[in-house]
Amino acid sequence: MNDFQIALRTVQVTRYVTPLREGGSMPAIAEADDGFLYALKFRGAGQGPRALIAELIGGEIARILGLRVPELVFANLDEAFGRTEPDEEIQDLLKASVGLNLALHYLSGAITFDPTVTQVDAKLASQIVWLDCFLTNMDRTCRNTNMLLWHKELWLIDHGAALYFHHSWDKWEEQARKPFVLVKDHVLLAWATALDQVHEEFRAILNPEKIAAVIDLIPDEWLEENSNFHSKEEHRKAYARFLEIRLAHSDIFLKEAQHAREILI
Repeated sequence: MNDFQIALRTVQVTRYVTPLREGGSMPAIAEADDGFLYALKFRGAGQGPRALIAELIGGEIARILGLRVPELVFANLDEAFGRTEPDEEIQDLLKASVGLNLALHYLSGAITFDPTVTQVDAKLASQIVWLDCFLTNMDRTCRNTNMLLWHKELWLIDHGAALYFHHSWDKWEEQARKPFVLVKDHVLLAWATALDQVHEEFRAILNPEKIAAVIDLIPDEWLEENSNFHSKEEHRKAYARFLEIRLAHSDIFLKEAQHAREILI
């Protein structure tokens, strides 16, 4: 039995407020039955449930490692929701997203992190770079930092582009051992001078039990039919195994990050 457990709240979406058209997946600001606003990610969007799985895994792994991530909740969308939405594209998206979706607590008043305005200290920069190498998150660049400043603190959002191996599952065990070459484009790489220290600290925090607790959160309905797996449980365990292998071979992506930083500087 795993003594380390994580629980996410489930909310009922009550009102579609406005689309967030910055991303290709058309997330939206929505209100839930708890009275809070959320940035809602739809299972019916382009990348389907896989983007939600990456968001869930990335956000909760980051939280375990002590980084700031808005609260993640399961957001249930009723079949009748959105019937009065005048925008046909949005109405189609809502119809395709009936059931469980994923939402992040909306940080009202937050501003997008701008590396030309705000400098990040070496330890925090190194933590975020390490996390993104571990998750193979390609989407933390100068063009799209996916970080917010809220109450003078840095918050991580949008991990939907992480774990890109799962869009094909081709040689996924081999992929788990590969360096993350896209780290060269990471917005915080220049400041990440404490990678060795962070590497040791994070390896001491993460373990198979904590990884399993995160993977256990994935709803069955998000695990699509896949010829690589005989069951949803086998599919779920493959995610855990990928992260376990990657953690065991983290020296590989650490060295790649350090090499990329040497070239950059």
